[in-house]
Amino acid sequence: MAPRIPALSANLCLRPVAKPTVPNFLPITQTANLSQREKKRKAKQHPYAWAQAQQRKNANLKRQEELRQERRVEGDNDPVRGRTTAFLDSLENAESAAAGAGKGRSMAERRNFRLADSELKDVMQHAYVLNKPIHHSVAEGTAMKGTVFHSENAEELFAEHERKHNRASEALKRITAMENANQKHRYYHNVHRIVEEFGRHKTDKTLKKLPKNAEPPQEANRKARVLSSIWDAMRPLSIQPPLVRAGPDTGSSEVQIGLLTARIRRLDTVLKSNRGYKDIQNKRALEMLVHKRQKLLKYMERKERGSERWTHMLDKLGLTPSSWKGQITTYGRI
Repeated sequence: MAPRIPALSANLCLRPVAKPTVPNFLPITQTANLSQREKKRKAKQHPYAWAQAQQRKNANLKRQEELRQERRVEGDNDPVRGRTTAFLDSLENAESAAAGAGKGRSMAERRNFRLADSELKDVMQHAYVLNKPIHHSVAEGTAMKGTVFHSENAEELFAEHERKHNRASEALKRITAMENANQKHRYYHNVHRIVEEFGRHKTDKTLKKLPKNAEPPQEANRKARVLSSIWDAMRPLSIQPPLVRAGPDTGSSEVQIGLLTARIRRLDTVLKSNRGYKDIQNKRALEMLVHKRQKLLKYMERKERGSERWTHMLDKLGLTPSSWKGQITTYGRI
């Protein structure tokens, strides 16, 4: 037998519940993107409340743009590139101006093929002397018959010699100019500049080291120091020569951070052009370089925070706390 269905109550109403009315004096809250027709309807139905909502929206957009401009100037919102400094600009443009050298340190202008201006001038001066025309009284009986001149054609030969020398000098300057170097030679040039700028074989002579902590040590440190002093007293005295660096410093934290920063900025520039959003391999390489630099920055902050090495590195490389604090990701940059 089929089950019986109880009859509906006479007081039950099946009509939908009416939407509660909202007072007209409350401000309009936009919960989603409105269509043009809906905007016109709201503006016509509640003109005063709509004008207030638009005013608040414009004020918020203006404030967001101001904060965006401030972060762009300070570089705090970009943990990858950081702030732009004169030293970083000179690295990207392959320049060797005084902007890359610190106070009290003069670095000769470097050219391509690891040459300096002084070396190029010496070579050109030596070539000028070798190719200079010789008087016939000096060159008689020698094999240099091509450079012999007489009094009547001396001025012409000297003018031709000056013209050829100036042309050769200009050609050498263009060949060795960093503006005409390829990317490989520019990278080697930047590595040399970073080592000369942040290497401790240079900075130890000009920058002050981290001062010793004047606070009393903790109990564990005190016991370790007492045991160390007792052990030093028990050992026989021995005179050891002072340690001296062998060549330029290429392994300190600040040098490695400078090299990583140069590579990161170059790779980030490449990925932002030529459809770099599809280059998955280089995007992963950029992520790994950023995290490696973050580890070195955390280590150096723990060891050198407050020293001139730390401040000098941050000023030159334009690094901010966002470069080593918190979680850093390059997703969505390209």
